[in-house]
This record gives sequence, structure tokens and C-alpha cells, in this order.
Amino acid sequence: MREKILLICIAGFGAGTMSRSFFDIPYVYAFFVVALGCFLFLFWRVRNNALFFFVGLFLVGTSIGIIRFDVKDKGGADPRWEVFAGTSVMLRGTIIEEPDERERYTRLIVDGSELFDWAKKEWKAMPPEKILVTANHYPSFSYGDIVEVRGDIRRPENFEDSGFDWEGYLAKDEIYLEVSYPKVQFIEHGGFFLKRWLFSLKGAYLENIQILLPEPHASFLGGLTVGARRAIPEDLLDRFRAVGVIHIVVLSGYNVTIIARALAGVLGFFLPWMVSVFAGVLGIILFAILTGGAAPVVRASIMAILIYTAQATGRVNRVIIALLIAGAGMIFMNPKILRFDASFQLSFLATLGLIYLAPRFEKRLSWIPKRFGLREAATATLSAQLAVTPLILSLMGTFSIVALPVNMFVLIAVPYAMFFGALAGMLGFISHTIAFPFAWIAYLLLEYQLKIVELFSSLPFAEFSIPEFPVIVMIFLYVMMGWHVRR
Repeated sequence: MREKILLICIAGFGAGTMSRSFFDIPYVYAFFVVALGCFLFLFWRVRNNALFFFVGLFLVGTSIGIIRFDVKDKGGADPRWEVFAGTSVMLRGTIIEEPDERERYTRLIVDGSELFDWAKKEWKAMPPEKILVTANHYPSFSYGDIVEVRGDIRRPENFEDSGFDWEGYLAKDEIYLEVSYPKVQFIEHGGFFLKRWLFSLKGAYLENIQILLPEPHASFLGGLTVGARRAIPEDLLDRFRAVGVIHIVVLSGYNVTIIARALAGVLGFFLPWMVSVFAGVLGIILFAILTGGAAPVVRASIMAILIYTAQATGRVNRVIIALLIAGAGMIFMNPKILRFDASFQLSFLATLGLIYLAPRFEKRLSWIPKRFGLREAATATLSAQLAVTPLILSLMGTFSIVALPVNMFVLIAVPYAMFFGALAGMLGFISHTIAFPFAWIAYLLLEYQLKIVELFSSLPFAEFSIPEFPVIVMIFLYVMMGWHVRR
């Protein structure tokens, strides 16, 4: 009974949050729904019909979701910043996230705190405001740097004919202003010292990898182990997208959940199952710490740990409750991730697939040997891929025919490449000579994966587009999956 009450509350909260993300619902309607729910509670007490109680509970949860979204949603930049949109400004602020280095540019999230008053020729304090700065690679900056930015500030705008909601994507992180290719000048170091140290440690680790391995292997390994994509050529990323394995080189929940399952199989081959579960959980925690505790990684790490718990205890229903509570907590912290954060959506669905579908596929794939984690890789790939395919079709409108075999072939080598590559990168702090043999093994494993991607992406039928994949079809597919699992 208590579990049923909890599930109805979570379902109502999710429905309210999702409804508010699509429609502007005034507070008065949310309070009306609360009042209606309370009325149904009273009616339940009179008629003693459980249906009124559950409907009332669902409505109260829905109103909480609507109100929470409104409380979190700023709706735009602070008016004191908003008035400068479309003008040239000079501002000061602190880089509050690790710089996102791409092939042609670097994205910085600057927490603006000061603005130069051209009339009075002096700096004036401003309310904190997150600003996305797209800059050149050089000069380079780090988390915590206090910088001076001079350029044109504007509101984000959606790209024409892209179908991607750029404004909504930035708004989920409360970013409502951006500056493109300004003049950026370093002032001094700042930020939280522990986070700054972790990012510097990560940077030193990546430098070790770049010394030990050639490109694009070094960048590929950086993406596998700590989610760094810097210097990965765009054409290589396009190949990864075409064959459906882009998730292994980006820091997403899909990445962590799939690799967590494969890692469990590899560790289980060498160690007792409970020891492998503990080692896997510890590895995920260390991974989250090393990457600086970014929100997508923390969310993905929580879900991956729940997978391990489900495997270790076999109490799937309890783990599902824990997963739903964790998901509801994440949505409560930031309601916009339910609609605008593809990483959260993919990781949540992949986790459900790994918990519900993987055991069923494992029985049917008993002909695949367990040696070297082959069966684990196959079941993880098939279950997670099936769970996220309808969403990928809806979000991106593309479908990779070769995604399943490529994921199976690539994921077999991923845990080993991560192990030997990370070991080489860490030994590089001691001696590059000692680290070189392990780097050579990692190179061979990375080369194998790159060749697989190159081979399958060159096939003319590797990927095809399904423009404007209907949302109703996606919902229908998930309903059918749920019905099959329930049956």
C-alpha cells in the first residue's frame, strides 16, 4: 500500500512537471488542482472508496510538480542584465564550470558579477547571472578563473531548420544570455579550491595520455575515461553518431549505465560477484569525483549504482522504487531536465532497460559465452539500445541499422581499454617509461574499436533518417514495452 501511494505521488509529480514544461499554467490552476485533490480526500473519507483517494493523491502530486517548475523557472535573465541584450558590454565574472572544448571553439559558463558603466567610466556590481561565452581555444582558461569579457551580449536563439530547442536546452541550466567570440582576458584565479584541484588533476591525466598515445586515440581514451572530447575530429564524431556509439565518448548517463553493466561482467570474470559489485560501485564513485561532480555524471552514477544493487540483491522491485525516488529527486532539484535534458532521459530509460530487459535477454543469449564479458556486453547493448531507440528516433530522427552489432563489438573492448588506458595515464605521473607498455595495450584496443567504427560507418545503409518521428508513436512503443514486461 505504501509503495502504491509513493508511485502515484511520483507519477502525479512527473505529470505536473511535464505539463508545465509544455504549457504556461498559472498558479491559480495549480491551487485549484490542490483544492480538487483535497475535496476528493474528503469524499474518500465519506464514501470509503480507494479510487477517490488515489485520484486525489495524483492531483496533489500534479499541482506540486506545476508549482515546483514555476518556482525554479526564472523565465529569463535578471531585468538588470536583460536591458543590455543586443548591445556591446564589458563584464567580469567567474568561470563556474569546466570549459567545454570542441574542435573549433571553447564554451565557457561565466557567472557575471560586474558590468562596466561606459558613462561613469567605472565598474558596478550586478546580480549573479550565468552567461554562455563561446570563445577561441587560445588563450585557454580553467574552472575558477575570474575573467573580463568584452563583446556583444544577446539572448540565445534557436538554430533555423535544426529542430533543436537551443533556448530550452540553455534555460534548463538557467542560462538566458550568451556572448560569441568576445575578447576574454584573465584577471585572477578563484573558485572552489577542491574542484579546481580535481580539474587540474584531470588536465594533467589527459596530458599524460596525449604524451603516451597518438591522435585520435588519445582523445578517444579521454572521452572514454573522463568524458573529455577535446581534439576529437568532427568527422570521427560523425562516424560514431552514424553507427550509434556516440554515447561512449560523451559524458552522458547512457555512457555510464552501459559501461557499468559491461564492467560488472569483466570484473565478475576475475572476481567473486559481490567483490566485483563493490569494485564497480567504487569505480563509478571515483569516476564521478574525478570528472568534477558534474550534474549529468552524478545523475548517471546514481543510476549505475542502482543497477549494481539490483544485480547483487536480485530485489528488482525495491531497486525500481529507489530509481523512481532518485529520478523524482533529480527532477525536483531541476524540473527542466524532464523535457530538455536528453542525457537524463537516455540514462533513465537505459537504466530501466538494463534492470528489466537485460535478465530476459540474458536467458535468450545463453549461447554466447560468458568469457571476457561477451554475454554481459551483448545483453547490456541489446537491452539499453532497445530501451532508448524510440526516444532517439523522436529526438534526432535518425536510426542506425548497425548500432546493435557495432555496440556489441565495441563494448567488448571498452572496459579493457578503459582499464589499461587509465592505468597508463595514472602511471604517467610516476614515469612515462613505466606507463608505456600499458599505453601500448590500450592503443591496440582503441585501434580495434576505431577500425570497427570506420568499417561499419562506411556502409551506405549504416544510418537512415526518419524525419519528424511522431511523439505518439514513441509513446505507443514504450507502452507496448511496458505491457510486454508486465505480462
